[in-house]
Amino acid sequence: MNTTTRTQFLAFAFFCAVSILFWWRPLGATLRLALTNDAYTHILLILPLSAALIYLDLKNQDPTHQDSPVLPVDPSLSPRIGATLLLLALLVGCYARWGTPAIPDDVRLSLAMFALVTWWIASIVFCFGATTLRSFLFPLCFLFLMVPIPEFALIWIVESLQYQSAVAARIMFRAAGVPATQDGIMLFIPGLALEVARECSSIRSSLMLIVTTMVLAHLFLRAWWRKLLLVVIAIPLSVLKNGLRIFTIAELATRVDPGFLDGKLHHHGGVIFLAIAVVVMVALLWILHRTESRTQLRHP
Repeated sequence: MNTTTRTQFLAFAFFCAVSILFWWRPLGATLRLALTNDAYTHILLILPLSAALIYLDLKNQDPTHQDSPVLPVDPSLSPRIGATLLLLALLVGCYARWGTPAIPDDVRLSLAMFALVTWWIASIVFCFGATTLRSFLFPLCFLFLMVPIPEFALIWIVESLQYQSAVAARIMFRAAGVPATQDGIMLFIPGLALEVARECSSIRSSLMLIVTTMVLAHLFLRAWWRKLLLVVIAIPLSVLKNGLRIFTIAELATRVDPGFLDGKLHHHGGVIFLAIAVVVMVALLWILHRTESRTQLRHP
């Protein structure tokens, strides 16, 4: 490591230290939120996943240094762009911290975390250049998933998942020959009325599925439209897995044992249906990867 590179890393470490000092309260609040609220559990995965993706990208870009890959540094640095982004992040951070009291606390936290991630990305641009940013664009932008979803947006997402999950379950009941009607988030089948409650929206597993899909798409696909297609498919797939869970529990309750309505499968079975969705997603990924490989062989 030459003197210039060492200076750049020291500068980046300084900016990171400043970010921890200035944003330690939002970081702590986000960590507590991720540990106590199912809708934000995925946040715990984002930073380690981003670091792992950057490391893998480094190894792929510099195969001659497999044990200790070297960070590509832009020889023509653009500090003005980095400084502008740093200033923008600082302004948003100050507004989130000392802005008008009318801002709800959840929105204030989202703004603060958005500013923090922007500061980190701006620090990379300032210290290493825009080329380095482009080299690791996905894992760096992936960090924005650390921004907590504001309450008003989360309520809309959960309500949408509740309703669409009820629709998916109703379709499955009818496909199985079970008469089913729906009124909002209420489902009615012979001998049973079901409410798709907030807890049944499976917001945690749905977000986990989307995060997992994004990482897999980045690792195994090259074309941006294939990556986007896979992530878009993950959204209805998350609804289908919720519908399958409702359908399965209701069928077991009406045909086997009513205790399934309040059993382990109901309260702790989300991981099973998440695993089913991941298997489906991996199969779709395999198909896209195979077709992409064949296309590259035909048109190298």
